[in-house]
Amino acid sequence: MSKYNTKTALSSLLILTAITTQAQVAIGKKDITNTSVSLEFADTENRGFILPYIIDKSSITQEGSTIFDTTDHKVKYLKDPGVWANLSEDDGTAATIGTADLSIQGAGKTEQTTAKTAIGTNAAANTTDGILVLTDTDKAMILPKVASPHTAIINPAPGMMVYDTVKKQLAVYNGKVWSFWKP
Repeated sequence: MSKYNTKTALSSLLILTAITTQAQVAIGKKDITNTSVSLEFADTENRGFILPYIIDKSSITQEGSTIFDTTDHKVKYLKDPGVWANLSEDDGTAATIGTADLSIQGAGKTEQTTAKTAIGTNAAANTTDGILVLTDTDKAMILPKVASPHTAIINPAPGMMVYDTVKKQLAVYNGKVWSFWKP
């Protein structure tokens, strides 16, 4: 292995170790706002959090898992075993059914089934399946905060989630339309 590749590999390993062992992580900002947060994003840019694109959700069993389901182009979370709740409201017409470019996942690509980043106090020992797992049971994730994402984010990606600071709602994008959720 060349000196450059060794440094790159070592740097990547150190970054991954830092991410998986910290109890709290801020992305795009210096500090977490309070002790009840595991993962927090900066709210200074018009960017969102992109969910994993899932082709076959049958092996996902962890309640609370949140995905972008490419079979019907909807953002969903696992409410109960085998029961997926839809977060992408649409009327089923061609104008509102979402889209996703899956070509980057296509031929010649091998899925890294063990790829995982865990954040929390017991992150290193956590065995929960998932790409990004927040392990704390007493902390939350704060989504990126965007004022009016439907106008502020110029080119949103399918499966994007943000908190709309104007409407004070969760906003999800299915590839064609934004859906807004408020209790």
